[in-house]
Amino acid sequence: MQQSETQEMDVFRANGLPWLTCRAADSDVVISSRIRLARNFRKVPFPNRADFEQLAAVLQLADGVMPVVEQATRQHLARFALDHLTKLQRDVLIDKRLITNNLAKNPQDRAVYISDDASISLLVNEEDHLRIACRTPGLALEQAYETASAIDDAFESRLDIAFDEKMGYLTSCPTNLGTGLRASVVLHLPGLVFTRNITNIVNISQQLGLTLRGLYSDDKEVYGNLFRVSNQLTLGFSEQEIIDNLKSAVKEITANERRARKALALYMKEHLEDDIWRAYGTLKYARLLTEKEVL
Repeated sequence: MQQSETQEMDVFRANGLPWLTCRAADSDVVISSRIRLARNFRKVPFPNRADFEQLAAVLQLADGVMPVVEQATRQHLARFALDHLTKLQRDVLIDKRLITNNLAKNPQDRAVYISDDASISLLVNEEDHLRIACRTPGLALEQAYETASAIDDAFESRLDIAFDEKMGYLTSCPTNLGTGLRASVVLHLPGLVFTRNITNIVNISQQLGLTLRGLYSDDKEVYGNLFRVSNQLTLGFSEQEIIDNLKSAVKEITANERRARKALALYMKEHLEDDIWRAYGTLKYARLLTEKEVL
């Protein structure tokens, strides 16, 4: 599978990601959903313990299954070998969240397969032999899981996946044991941040077995009021239970965010408008913007 110039231009130069810019239900709060499955091949060391020969063998196994994956998803997936990409190209894929820093840091015998609409990215030899990531606009976890499950079935039909009857899917990190599923949703929560109710949401999320973290942040604040909420545990729960729990929490957070926005518009209208116009002025007239200002 070769990288074509057209595919490369689409991935690296596209102005936006179709799954991110598409309007969907609740998209005023819920930006996108993602399902990620972690899988490993039996009798092969995890990537952090494997030598280059073993990593190359894993990559060859993945290459052999890709025609079946494309048939199952009805999508073409372009193959990108990380050690054939420039640092800038790897940085673009990181910024678009199609690969991880960990994969880019050790590019030899690592690869990513990306669908034409960038809704699917398959990472080979990251923390696990295979990371299946599927994204959808808005709150559509079931749709993302359906695609991820089809890809998983394609691999399991051709390869021996590491699985234990008691522990479930075996993974490099113990927190991924069991289903190997990490479900996450990106939320835009300016209302809860401005009304200072975000801390309560974070605490409640932890009680529900979820993690709510800033998508872009430093030690002091979250930039752009963008947050990702995801499940903490995968062992002892079914895939449907994980998805249902996350969906229920997201709907409650969305309802609280909308109430906070109404309160801001009613009681802090002038302050809110002042912040908006200051941001607009900076965007229109500044010659240099920091990452924080952009977000």
